[in-house]
Amino acid sequence: MNDEQWMQRALELAKRAEAAGEVPVGAVIVLNGELVSEGWNQPISASDPSAHAEIIALRAAGRKLDNYRLLDTELYVTLEPCPMCVGAMLHARVKRVIYAATDPKTGALGGAYDLLTSVSHNHSFEVTKGVLAEQSGEMLRAFFRNRR
Repeated sequence: MNDEQWMQRALELAKRAEAAGEVPVGAVIVLNGELVSEGWNQPISASDPSAHAEIIALRAAGRKLDNYRLLDTELYVTLEPCPMCVGAMLHARVKRVIYAATDPKTGALGGAYDLLTSVSHNHSFEVTKGVLAEQSGEMLRAFFRNRR
């Protein structure tokens, strides 16, 4: 599958979050072209402020691969990751992060901050921005419009 197909899967997961009343964000982790894990936002339903889609997917990948290092993995997510999630991705040694919509308020890969260039890390990862950004952005805008 290609980037758009994996992001389409992440968008399907974002719909699960939305159906549960959560901000519609979904994430998928892939290794060598194979699905490793997936997640969607669950902080409200799990009463866990760290239960972002990316963190759920990272935890599941660690369990499945039996390793906290997720070397050579690619993480697809429908919204630019926040600082907490970027930190977790750095610690996990993710190889590449692909995101859809930019988050100008809390995005940490260039939207509001750029944690990959602002501080020194002993690891970095490749970033691909804007894959299915319009679809993800519209889902997020509709969600917040309906909440007002």
